[in-house]
Amino acid sequence: MENRLRVKRAEAEITQQELADAVGVSRQTIYAIEKSKYDPSLELAFKLAEYFECSIEEVFEPDFE
Repeated sequence: MENRLRVKRAEAEITQQELADAVGVSRQTIYAIEKSKYDPSLELAFKLAEYFECSIEEVFEPDFE
């Protein structure tokens, strides 16, 4: 799954740790999502989109290939 999490975080001027604390995960989880090494659960995807006040599709894009 492709994602724009790093871009959204940079636009909000927050650190990985600040985002992790806000959505209840570890900084390593945020790092892994940004590096596309881990796809978040649906619940976490919703929390991230809610944090950035946008739709899930604005943060994550499925990779159907």
